[in-house]
Amino acid sequence: MGREFLLPDLGEGLTEAEIVAWLVQPGDVIAVDQPVVEVESAKSTVELPSPYGGRVEKLHAEPGQTVHAGGVLITVAESAAAAPADPPDVVPGTALRSGPGDAASGAVLVGYGTKEPTLRLARPAGGRFGGRQRTVADRRSPVVSPLVRRRALDNGIDASQLRGSGPGSLVMRQDVEEAIAATGAGSPAEGEGDTRIPITGMRKVIATRLAHSRATIPEATIWLDVDATELFAAKERLQKSTGERFSLTALIARFAVVGLGRYPILNSSMDDEAGEIVQHAAVGLGLAAQTPRGLMVPVIHDAEKLTTSQLRDAVAGLVARAETGEFSPSDLAGGTFTVNNYGAFGVDGSTPIINHPEVAMLGIGRMIDRPWVVDGQLTVRKVVTLSFVFDHRVCDGDVASGFLTYVARCIEEPLLLVAG
Repeated sequence: MGREFLLPDLGEGLTEAEIVAWLVQPGDVIAVDQPVVEVESAKSTVELPSPYGGRVEKLHAEPGQTVHAGGVLITVAESAAAAPADPPDVVPGTALRSGPGDAASGAVLVGYGTKEPTLRLARPAGGRFGGRQRTVADRRSPVVSPLVRRRALDNGIDASQLRGSGPGSLVMRQDVEEAIAATGAGSPAEGEGDTRIPITGMRKVIATRLAHSRATIPEATIWLDVDATELFAAKERLQKSTGERFSLTALIARFAVVGLGRYPILNSSMDDEAGEIVQHAAVGLGLAAQTPRGLMVPVIHDAEKLTTSQLRDAVAGLVARAETGEFSPSDLAGGTFTVNNYGAFGVDGSTPIINHPEVAMLGIGRMIDRPWVVDGQLTVRKVVTLSFVFDHRVCDGDVASGFLTYVARCIEEPLLLVAG
């Protein structure tokens, strides 16, 4: 009798994951706790171990397909020696599923692992459990995914009124799309050659977070052109005296951390539900990074405790890992303030979106030669544009301007940091 391995609860409110790659194929013999599939959630990419051993009968999803929590991943056939007797309440023609807490596995993930097994009736072979013909009382079908609900609402449809095709009449994305197609709603006219690109995985979480930030934060942006000539000189002197290289980003990050000590309200987050500002004692310094998986903000924890050399090494480590985008969930959590070096893209200024629930972000533009007046004389200097976006609920312009001008002064006269 086949046993179905369901997508477990991945924690942190995540209700779905995208299949990245299968690590096994039908016919393979697998062991308990052997990784069988790589999935990408909104938080990270992980390999899931099977709670069963046996022969793989079927893979229930293709790479790129989204599976909801509780959805079937694979069916594993037991060997004759290991197969338990059929329980009396199992309907012939159905398969045995593992629910949360199956005892067959020693692996511990949220949603299954080392507890007593739970048996459930699965779909009969060749048909849906209940099928489209089943009528839900008062037509109130369950809708788990907020994305499915939002897709329906955006097109004037109440998802709970649809007949769901998922387990227990759960309304799936496909059900909503079919309803939209049936009503002709939702889609603008498409021309020949147009392509639809699904928003999935990391792109989906980026879109959700940025939209939420823009919708909830009354942000304001200020900017300042800064003479960075002395910073370049200080960087060269540091290299000669220590034999070590220091990046300009690391040095400016150092100035920002010290600046947060002077203006600690900027090292805060907003608790929207409580209507409170949470001012943090520790600095979780986020560095906005463009990775193959999309925009990510890995965090240097307790940045205020690091020396300049330690901070430099931490920045270099994050930059190196950004080339692959392989960050753990803990690397992406705990940020309290973000530095964004968009000068790497060849632009001078930006009005970036705050990394909610943080309340501020420092932006660094490109550093180029520009005409500059020094002691009444026109000369050529290294100039950078700094921008600073802040949540106006947390502070007013005097605090934001004070922070930005402090960082600017440190760039213009790096010895100020030593004097302070």
